[in-house]
Amino acid sequence: MRRQLDQSRHCYAFEQDFIGSWRCIPLCVRRKLDLAGVKLKLSHWLAMSQEQRQVLVDWDDGSQALQRMRDHLRACTAVMADGVVKDLSPCIEEPWQQPNTLPEYLLDAARQRQIQISTDQWQDLCELDRFALCKLARPGHDHHNLDAAFSEVLG
Repeated sequence: MRRQLDQSRHCYAFEQDFIGSWRCIPLCVRRKLDLAGVKLKLSHWLAMSQEQRQVLVDWDDGSQALQRMRDHLRACTAVMADGVVKDLSPCIEEPWQQPNTLPEYLLDAARQRQIQISTDQWQDLCELDRFALCKLARPGHDHHNLDAAFSEVLG
């Protein structure tokens, strides 16, 4: 059964240490950035006011809203030391957007932690939950929140 959450602005319990201060970019914003095709550096994020960061957390994730967010971020960052945000290709057909196929690297990360995850469980997750697990389990990433993510998302 799918968890009911507003995935456009949902923050996880394992992100609690920076919610409010927004010293890190929360996964709900990172998902919107990927969907919008925007590379926002942490230095950009930290150069924004807390209110500006909150606006991005609360931003809707519909396709038109994401286009407006991209334009908004271009304008906000144009005057920053790191320059304007970089455009990327909007994410399509990423592993977290594929509810019928569990990524092998995620299965490996789960096995290493003696966690079972089935295709049915994967299909029942909302896109933000799949995004969070994929981002935190990807090779080369610091996995310090992955155990908590598995527990919260699959628990």
